[in-house]
Amino acid sequence: MRLLDPVRSVKVKLGVLVAASVVVAVVVTSIGKAAGVPVWLGIPVTIALALGVTQLLAVGMTSPLREMTSAARRMAGGDHAVRVTATSRDEVGELAVAFNTMAEELGAVDRQRRELVANVSHELRTPLTALNALLENLADGVAEPEPAALRAALAQGERMAGLVGDLLELSRVEAGKAPLARRPVVVLMLLEEAVAEARAGGRDVTYDVAVVPPDLSVVGDPGRLHQLVANLLDNATRHSPAGGVVAVRAGLAPDGRWRLEVSDQGTGVASEHRERAFERFGTLTEVGADSGGGGTGLGLAIARWVTDLHGGAIAFVDPAPGQSGARVRADLPVDPLPHRLLLEESVVSPSVVPPPPPTVVAPQPAGPEPITDQLFGGFWPERSLPGNLRVLLGALAVGVLAAIVFPDRELGIGVTIVLMAAGVVVLTASRNRRDPFTLTCAALCLALASVVAVRDAEWISVLSLLAGGGLCAVGLARGRTVPGFVLSVVAWPLSGLRGLPWLGRTLRVVTGMGNKAALLRTTLLSILGLTVFALLFASADALFAEWVGAITPDLGSEDLALRAFVTFFVGGVVLAGGYLALNPPKVDGGERAPRPVAHRFEWLAPVVVVDAVFLLFLVAQAAVIFGGHDYLERTTGITYADYVHQGFGQLTVATALTLLVVGAANRKAPRATASDRAWLRGSLGVLCVATLVVVASAVYRMDVYQDAYGFTRLRLLVDVFEGWLGLLVLATMAGGVALRAAWLPRFGLLSGVVLLLGLAAMNPDAWIARHNLDRYAETGKVDWDYLAGLSDDALPELRELPDDLEECAITIDQGDEGDEHGDDWLEWNLGRWRAHDFADAHRGDWQPRTDCPGQTDH
Repeated sequence: MRLLDPVRSVKVKLGVLVAASVVVAVVVTSIGKAAGVPVWLGIPVTIALALGVTQLLAVGMTSPLREMTSAARRMAGGDHAVRVTATSRDEVGELAVAFNTMAEELGAVDRQRRELVANVSHELRTPLTALNALLENLADGVAEPEPAALRAALAQGERMAGLVGDLLELSRVEAGKAPLARRPVVVLMLLEEAVAEARAGGRDVTYDVAVVPPDLSVVGDPGRLHQLVANLLDNATRHSPAGGVVAVRAGLAPDGRWRLEVSDQGTGVASEHRERAFERFGTLTEVGADSGGGGTGLGLAIARWVTDLHGGAIAFVDPAPGQSGARVRADLPVDPLPHRLLLEESVVSPSVVPPPPPTVVAPQPAGPEPITDQLFGGFWPERSLPGNLRVLLGALAVGVLAAIVFPDRELGIGVTIVLMAAGVVVLTASRNRRDPFTLTCAALCLALASVVAVRDAEWISVLSLLAGGGLCAVGLARGRTVPGFVLSVVAWPLSGLRGLPWLGRTLRVVTGMGNKAALLRTTLLSILGLTVFALLFASADALFAEWVGAITPDLGSEDLALRAFVTFFVGGVVLAGGYLALNPPKVDGGERAPRPVAHRFEWLAPVVVVDAVFLLFLVAQAAVIFGGHDYLERTTGITYADYVHQGFGQLTVATALTLLVVGAANRKAPRATASDRAWLRGSLGVLCVATLVVVASAVYRMDVYQDAYGFTRLRLLVDVFEGWLGLLVLATMAGGVALRAAWLPRFGLLSGVVLLLGLAAMNPDAWIARHNLDRYAETGKVDWDYLAGLSDDALPELRELPDDLEECAITIDQGDEGDEHGDDWLEWNLGRWRAHDFADAHRGDWQPRTDCPGQTDH
C-alpha cells in the first residue's frame, strides 16, 4: 500500500503532492533562516528535502504507469502472465485493474489459439493418415479399388470436410456474420427432423421424443435451432452405450422461456468438467466421459453459440432422479430479440452473460523501468546495483562528523579530517579503486585536502578544495578526455537524482532486517521509553538531570538547526559521491571518430591564417623590443607601463584557443600520404612555437607590470596559469602535435593539480609579501593596506620589517588572548600556529600606523 493509494482522484493527489512539497520547503527555509544558515547551504538542503517528499509521494502515482509500460512490452513478446500492481483507487488504479483484466483475457485467447491449432492438427492428422495410406495402396497396386476401400476413403474425406465445415461455421458465428432469420418454428417438427437424421447414422440407439404441449411453437432461426438439436443428438448418440436410449424433451420453462433437454445413458460428465466440454475441442473424452466414437470437439461449442445467438443459455445439469448419464439443458426465449440487436450482442462477447471481473490475489510486479533509467539510460546505465548499507552509514557518519567540526570553526585540520573520512567512504566504494589513475587522483586529493591544514590563506584553500572535488569526480569516473572531465564533474550532483532507485533499495535493506511494522513499532517504543524514564529520573535527581542536560541537545537552538543542515548537506554530497563510485557513468563513451575533410586546403587555409596572425603579433613584439620605449610612445601614444598592462586576459585566451585549433586541425586533417602528415606537423608546429613566444610575452609583460605596480594574488595566479598553458603546448609538441594522444588530457589535468599544489607549497601570501617588500626596498613604494590584508601565512616575511614598520603591514586582533586562533585543535592550522606566539606577545599594545612611508595603491 502506497501513501496516496486511498485517494480516489489523481487531481487530489497532485494537489497533496504540491502542498506537501511547498510546506516542507517553507518549514525548512524558515528553520534555516531563523538559525542563520547561509543561503548557499540552505537552498540545496531545502530543494533536496522538497524533492525527497515529492519522490516519496509521487512514486505511487507513476509506478503503475511504468509497470504497465514494461508489462505491455513483455506482452508484446508473448508473455501474457504478467500483472501490474493495482492497489491505487484513483483513475490510474482503475486503469491498472482494466490492464490486468485485459492481460488475463489475452492470455486466455492466446491459450485457446494454441489449443485450437493443436487440436485441429490432431483431428485432421488421423483421417489424413488413413486416407493417404489407402491412396498409396491403391496407387501402388497393393489393393484393388474395391467399393469397401473407396467407401472408407470417402468416409475419411467426409470426416475432414465436416471438421472444416464446423470450423468455418464457428468462425462465422464468432465474427457476427452468421445470419439469424426469425421465423415461427414448431418444436415437435424440429425435433423429429433432427432425430430422423440421427437415426440415419446407423447407430444402435433408440430415441424418445416428447414435447409438452405437443403444439408448442416458438420464434427463432430454424436452421440454427436444427444445428443446436443435431449437435446435441450427435453428442448424446456417440456417448450412449449400444442399445441405449437418448431422451429428447421440450416444453415451457417456469421463467416463461422454452426448454430443450437431451439425455443419454452413458457414464455422464463430472461437475468439474461440465463447463470445459463447451469449449472448442473440449470433447467429453478429454474431460472424463466415455467415448462412443470420434467427434470433432466442436459440436457443443457450436451448440452454445447458437444458444447465445438466440439469447439463451446451455449447460450440463444433473441427471433426473434414478437415472444416470449426461443431461444437457438449453433454455431459449420464446420470442428472441430482433436480428440486429442479437448480432451486436454476439460480437461483443462469446457469451451473453458478461464474465465476472478477475480477482488479482497477488499481483506480480513487472519490474518497471525507473524514470531515471529513461533519463540517463544510455549515458548512465543502472547495472541493477544492490543496496549498500555501508555507503549509506558511512555518508551519514561523515555528515555527523562535519556537523561537529564545521560550525563556528575556521578552516583547519578538522576540515582535513572530514575530507579524509569522506574520501575513505568514496574510495572504498569505488569499483575502480585499484585503477592506477584513480589511485593517483586519490593521492592528489589527499594532498589538496591537506592544504587547509597548512595554509591560512583562504583563497588558496578554496581553490585546492574545488580542484580536489573535481579531481575526485574524474578519478571515480576514470575520464580520459576534456569532455569526459566535464561530464565527470557534472555527474556528481546528478548522482543525487540518478541514485534514487539505488537509495530506495538501500533503505529496503534497512527495513528488510525485520518486519517494517515491527521495526517502526520497536523504534517508537524505544524512543517513548527513553523519553519517559529519562524525564522521571531527571526530575528526581539533580545530578542525573545535569548529565542528561549535557548530552541532550536543545531542540529549539539555532546551533542544532545549523548542524542538522550541515549533516544533511555533507552527508548527501558524500552519498552522491558513493553512488558515483559504485556506478560511474560512461563519460567517454560518446566520443565520435575523426572525420577528415576531403581536401587539404579545407583545414590548411584556416591554420595558415592563424599562423600569419601569430607571426604578425611576434613582429609587433620585436618592433617594441628593438624600437624602444620612445618608438612605442610615438607610434601608439601610450607609455610602456600602460602597454605591458594591456592584454593579459586576451593573451591567455589566445593561448587556450591555440590548443583548440590544434585539436580541430588534427581531427579534420587527412593523413593518407606523407605529404599530408608533413603539412600537418609543419603548420601546427609553427603555431605551437608562436604560441610559446606569446606565452613568454605574457609572462614577461606580467613581470614588468608587477615590478611597476606590485605583486598580488591574482597576478601570481595569472603567471601560474599562463605557465601551465605553456606546459600544455610543450606536451602537445612532444606528442607529435596531436591532441588525440591518449595521455595528453590526463597529463594536462594532473599537471594543473600539481602546479596548484606547488603554488600552495611555496606559500603564495609569503611570496607576495617578500616581493612587495623587495620592491619597497628598491623603489620606496608599497601598498601597506594590501600587505596588512594578507593571511597569517605572510607573517614570517612581514616580521623581517624594521620594528617601526611592522605596525604598517601586520594586523592583530585586539580580543582576549587565545581568541584569535583559539585552543580548539580542530581548527589548528600551520600558518596560524606560526603567527600565534607573535600575536599573543603583541596583543593589547599593537596600534596600526596611518602615516606609513611610501604608501601607494595597486
